[in-house]
Amino acid sequence: MAEQKSSTPWVIICVFTISLSLGLYFTFAAVQGDFGILRRAEINHDIQKLQAELTSLNIEIADLKNLTRRLSDHYLDLELLDQQARDILGYVRSDELVIQ
Repeated sequence: MAEQKSSTPWVIICVFTISLSLGLYFTFAAVQGDFGILRRAEINHDIQKLQAELTSLNIEIADLKNLTRRLSDHYLDLELLDQQARDILGYVRSDELVIQ
């Protein structure tokens, strides 16, 4: 019986050490693991950044669709056509004065 009393503290120490180690491991995994709190915060930040980029790209697409529609055969915007001819082709009317 004296031997069982001396081995009991070792069993308690081993169980406590294993429990503490498992608790620390799972706490570390919950904070810094692949699905942990820090990774989730990083993912949320990436989501916000990508949503802002998506919004800006949608605005750019809408602008380009508007320009395309304005230059189409069915809807011809003469001011836009004049602006494009001046910018790209260097078009100048005969009654205009060009200063360089």
